[in-house]
Amino acid sequence: MSELRFDDRVAIVTGAGRGIGRAHAVELAARGARVVVADFGGDIDGSGASTAPADDVVGEIRAAGGEAVACYGSVAIEVEATAIVETALDTYGRLDVVVNNAGIHDPAPFEDLTLEQFRRMFDVHFFGTMMVTHAAWPYFLRAGYGRVVNTTSEAILGGIAQLTSYGAAKGAVFGLTRNLATEGIVHGIRVNALAPRAHTRMSESDAERLASMFGMSEAMIQQVQASMPPEHNAPAAAFLAHESCPLNGEVLRVGMGSVARLAVVHTQGITKDPITAEDIAEHLEAILDVTEAHVTHVTAMEQ
Repeated sequence: MSELRFDDRVAIVTGAGRGIGRAHAVELAARGARVVVADFGGDIDGSGASTAPADDVVGEIRAAGGEAVACYGSVAIEVEATAIVETALDTYGRLDVVVNNAGIHDPAPFEDLTLEQFRRMFDVHFFGTMMVTHAAWPYFLRAGYGRVVNTTSEAILGGIAQLTSYGAAKGAVFGLTRNLATEGIVHGIRVNALAPRAHTRMSESDAERLASMFGMSEAMIQQVQASMPPEHNAPAAAFLAHESCPLNGEVLRVGMGSVARLAVVHTQGITKDPITAEDIAEHLEAILDVTEAHVTHVTAMEQ
């Protein structure tokens, strides 16, 4: 098939100064997009700030012959999230794609996490995603076109300890993605998400803890990390951001040489009126049986 190009398109990528976001920005620029590299340059827990990461990526894109501009706003502050969108419109006169990638990481046992830590996680992951998209939404509505690519995580499914704040915030992003997909499709706006697997500053902070949980040696950890470069996630982001992408409300789990669908399903279950607690206990195996489960769609009909 022909190359998926973004000539004349304008894309915002948040958290684009390093890691997965940098890979997304470089990939889109290489395919012809003019890119707003948005990154306030903070540490993985959300503290600190620096203009260097965004500037470095802009320089990298321009050196390769692409077009990019930096924006240093924090997605967690409404006026700065809005300024990211305004940067695209003021610089390039249009906006076609929003890739919400900005995130922080602060793992700890649930009993040790403070309310402030939970709020900071939601401020960046959920409200940051929501506020940048909310600022872009009126323009998308007027244009009758838009592509939103959010970043969720397999952590929404559980399975790894000490990620209650992170997993919950990413779960909120998943819910936002699904509901925006329902609203946006009638206006030519498609909203999807990635659940990336990548070795970044965030995953580096988890290495020792995960090694202890799963009995992995240092050599095994290094082997896994080597198989997870952030760049392996960028092609999926480019696909979801492209005008030809037919998906809406979907999540693609990507990385480590694989792409898979992450979906919500509902089983056949049982039907009985009234249903008692004893009925549920007696027929639990049938209720949980996914053999004939159906994927839950975001719209009543595919469009």
